[in-house]
Amino acid sequence: MKTKLLLLLTFVTGSLFAQRFDEPFESQKLGVARDISIILPPSYESAKEKKYPVFVVLDSEYLLDPVMGTMKYGAYWDDLPEVIIVGINQNKGNEREYDTQFDEDGLPTEQGAKFFEFIGIELLPYIEKKFRVAPFRMIVGHDLTASFINAYLYKDNPVFNAYLCLSPELPAEMETRIPDRLKIAQKPIFYYLATADGDLKSMRERIKVLDEGAKAVKSDFVKYSFDDFKNTSHYSLVPSAINSAIATIFEGYQPISMNEFQEKLGKLEKGHTQYLVDKYTNIQKKLGFMPRIRLSDFKAIEAAIMKNKNYEDFLPLSELAKKNYPKTMLSEYHKAMYYDNMGEPNKAQKAFMTAFGLAPIRDLTKDMMLERADAIKGQLKKEKNRDNEATEEPTETPAETPADAPTETPTETPAEQPKQ
Repeated sequence: MKTKLLLLLTFVTGSLFAQRFDEPFESQKLGVARDISIILPPSYESAKEKKYPVFVVLDSEYLLDPVMGTMKYGAYWDDLPEVIIVGINQNKGNEREYDTQFDEDGLPTEQGAKFFEFIGIELLPYIEKKFRVAPFRMIVGHDLTASFINAYLYKDNPVFNAYLCLSPELPAEMETRIPDRLKIAQKPIFYYLATADGDLKSMRERIKVLDEGAKAVKSDFVKYSFDDFKNTSHYSLVPSAINSAIATIFEGYQPISMNEFQEKLGKLEKGHTQYLVDKYTNIQKKLGFMPRIRLSDFKAIEAAIMKNKNYEDFLPLSELAKKNYPKTMLSEYHKAMYYDNMGEPNKAQKAFMTAFGLAPIRDLTKDMMLERADAIKGQLKKEKNRDNEATEEPTETPAETPADAPTETPTETPAEQPKQ
């Protein structure tokens, strides 16, 4: 009974945090239906304006779970973006071998060429038409499928931005062709390669050749990373490789950490808001999409401004907040902080009251705004009373006369004497 309740709880909890669709996809290129899985992120239904990168997972019958686990865990802590995951199952009959067919020249052929077009011409357009996607695509494969994903780099305008190539069983000349293609890349490409000491010697030798060639590529468009796992087999490297690859791809995406604050942000005397702008501009350049600036990062910038008394920076921070959270009190709060710290209490009080009329956000509440405005109002009233007392002219006070004292001194009249 306990087991059944646990399974039910797991199912309900999973339903609350993501939507998964397992469905056949009718492919004209392949001439058959292929089983695919589409996993939407937890916020998909609530964040109607948000767009998500697409992560295509080959060999999904065993690669899907480690990919999902890594992405969902990282997104929970906001270290990774939420993504739409698309898994392609390849375990029916000889699908996997047919899907990854290459000719003697190392190019996709027959079923391999059809599978290549199925992904690029049918599946991706379907996903992008049906769901809200960002212009950033990733793909992962293992041994045969890891080699297959490299074929997309043979195109002048590759359809994927990031390639997770786990222990590839390379076809002819691929170890030299891939570095050549990376050299001429004209858009950001993330390329991850992994092997292990448990791989076949012939595989490792060619993977090492590919690694040397990729390391030699000098291009602002290419970010390359390589792992050679020790005491690891061809199959057991998968979870570690996926974690390492994803961390490399999304390096810099993470929110401002305590270490980053202490080592970089907190040491700046000025330019704190520009630091935040630059951080997210770099994310956009690398990943092709601009995530909304996190509230925790706004708080970090506020703390840095206060620490360094760089109060002027509250105004550009207010404008940045207005763009990212336009209907909330965040922008007016930063404006109020500027006036309050720059010695303009009347304007600060007005800004706090304006914030009071907007939507609360995180720890900024209506009570907080009202309390800040009332505190300034009270302080202004005290100062006004003190000023009035200081400028009031003193009036002369007449000397007091005792009530029982006579107003005149009487003269003594002698009593009339009787006549003689």
